[in-house]
Amino acid sequence: MPELSLYETPGAEDYRRYDRIWKRVSPGLDPYPDVRAAQPDATMEPRLPTAPGANGESCCMGSAARDELEVIRAFIRGELADAQTYRYLSALAPAPEGKRLVRRLAADETAHARTLQSVHFLITGETYPVTVVTPPQPRLRWRDVLRGRYHEEACGGSNYAAAAERTQDVCLKRILEKLSADEYRHAELLRALLERAL
Repeated sequence: MPELSLYETPGAEDYRRYDRIWKRVSPGLDPYPDVRAAQPDATMEPRLPTAPGANGESCCMGSAARDELEVIRAFIRGELADAQTYRYLSALAPAPEGKRLVRRLAADETAHARTLQSVHFLITGETYPVTVVTPPQPRLRWRDVLRGRYHEEACGGSNYAAAAERTQDVCLKRILEKLSADEYRHAELLRALLERAL
């Protein structure tokens, strides 16, 4: 049977409590010399495990999130490009309902980029300067535009979900899962708009 430390033995809590009382009553007295002699390095104070963040490492958005920086930067560029695309498409929408939806999607994608920019700053302490220029958009029928955007949003949801699964950073994982849900929600809104346009 392996040898037990002082704090794994039955009644160890009693020793700690009594030791604190004796220190107040008579600080120079050693009331349990035989216990201390059996374990010379043992103290009566419990050894607490190192708490998260105690070593100067951040509990969230620290070294585990650093591994995802390139992915985060790619997501920022993608969100900004999607926002530009939606702003362009809002002028092409044949009905007010479509115009409103794509303007709302442009605002959502811009908000996603800001969220990811804040994540980047939390990890690195630096902003990520990025300028995105989208190539000219081909003139397509409205339903073909909706079809293409549906697939883009669904793939975005899938990519965020995969990144969330991969990361070891709990806070980053939660943000990526939320962004994944938003992208899937966008895909569903576009699918519903396409359904009405057919």
